[in-house]
Amino acid sequence: MQKTNFNIKNKVCIITGGVGLIGSAFSRKCAEQDARVIIVDVNIKKGKNLVKEIIRDTGNKQVIFQKCDITNEQSVKNMIKMVAKKFGRIDALINSAYPRNKNWGRKFEQVTYSDFIDNVGMHTGGYFLTTREVSAVMSKQKKGTIILLGSTYGIMAPKFELYEGTSMTQMVEYAVIKGGIIMLTKYLASYLGDSGIRVNAISPGGVFDNHKEPFFSRYISKVRLAPKRMAKPDDIANAALFLISDSSEYMTGQNIIVDGGWTI
Repeated sequence: MQKTNFNIKNKVCIITGGVGLIGSAFSRKCAEQDARVIIVDVNIKKGKNLVKEIIRDTGNKQVIFQKCDITNEQSVKNMIKMVAKKFGRIDALINSAYPRNKNWGRKFEQVTYSDFIDNVGMHTGGYFLTTREVSAVMSKQKKGTIILLGSTYGIMAPKFELYEGTSMTQMVEYAVIKGGIIMLTKYLASYLGDSGIRVNAISPGGVFDNHKEPFFSRYISKVRLAPKRMAKPDDIANAALFLISDSSEYMTGQNIIVDGGWTI
């Protein structure tokens, strides 16, 4: 019987959007498990500060920051080239960047055509671009794992009643983006499987980020797991550790939903 192995020590892991709410949890969790972590983001100050914090807290000195705009083809190519040259391989890519323009967050009837195209293109296009460039390296290795960040709103329609009486809404672009990313995951898993590359998605439920009433109470009332709460970033990061590890070596094309039963 094969021994279960969740070890990712020394695995080379690229994390795009690595300083964000969820991305920073991915960065920390991988570092805690002694992976070689490349935190990728456009925010240099936050990126460098996060590296210092992670090294201080974990003792893992194999953590670096690399500025990269996933919507810029040359920027992505330069980043992948640097990582492959420095470490000799790339074991994992976590796509958790969240590119969007200044008009992001508008209600459906207020979204312009150009903003819709811009936001959908940046987000899904960025995931496509980073995956394409990383898969070229992984194909030569005949091994690698890629994780794309989906959402529960990529598999179901928004519950607009949650947002009544608040300044919040659920964006039409977001639904299209996350639904597309989940299908992109399946496409890539099918296309890259013969190269030994596994591609899976993680779809979080609502992740707590200082949400206020009445949204908070409305949201957690739909959670099926006690104690009722919104997701923590670490809940999502723990799923990623499993997908990076060799214990998930027979999994590809899957969408792991981490939502406390919210969608059932």
